[in-house]
Amino acid sequence: MRLLDVSAVLDRERHIQRAGPKTKVLEQLDDETAKYAILSHRWGTEVDYDEITELMQMDEQDRDEVRQRNGYRKIIKSCEQAKEDGYRWLWIDTCCIDKRSSAELSEAINSMYRWYRNAQMCYVRFGRSNGWPEWFSRGWTLQELIAPVELEFFNESWVSIGTKQGLISTLGDITGIPQDVLRDVKTLRSKDSPERPSVAQIMSWAADRKTTRVEDRAYSLMGLFDVNMPMLYGEGSKAFQRLQLEIIRLLPGLS
Repeated sequence: MRLLDVSAVLDRERHIQRAGPKTKVLEQLDDETAKYAILSHRWGTEVDYDEITELMQMDEQDRDEVRQRNGYRKIIKSCEQAKEDGYRWLWIDTCCIDKRSSAELSEAINSMYRWYRNAQMCYVRFGRSNGWPEWFSRGWTLQELIAPVELEFFNESWVSIGTKQGLISTLGDITGIPQDVLRDVKTLRSKDSPERPSVAQIMSWAADRKTTRVEDRAYSLMGLFDVNMPMLYGEGSKAFQRLQLEIIRLLPGLS
């Protein structure tokens, strides 16, 4: 996986007028050995892979436009939080995946659950909301809640609201996910255990969640079922049919 070098990002921002055009802020590392934090959030005006890597090669006007986006400030604040917590590396989906490459995007989506599970810490940053944050209604954030062992919630101003373990009863009430699953993700992966939720139960957690792309309703569930499939954006609802077939093939005893 490609990870942000937290110190490099912050140093570049701190010395933006003097930073060199080839300042490197991303490194390719192994998620099984790297110690990293990861961000879960709702997208807005974001900064992509090209923009984060080529920021210092832009003219000043374009660079300032990128730096004024909410997505850029989100990257900086995430890096500041990671540094404060002692993490050198950070993963954010908006800028750590080169989405021009269909192969890289497919690999990232198939690895997403594992990346969140292997993170030492997951930061959930809520956006502005008049009720329950929209984060709870999105398809991709389901696995981003379940997979991490350590997870901390922040409001829009990056003030800590609490942790997954500290809010476990409330999270269960909001999402309908059993507390034992939220407490220990191994419950979800114990295929021979009678305590493992059924396919129907897992599907019910996602029933009212929304995704921007139709296909992502299926792709966002692959990690929860330990399923891998190629990404075929444009296939529409057929993606869900493929997911169901893979579940039947890999988990024939579950219903």
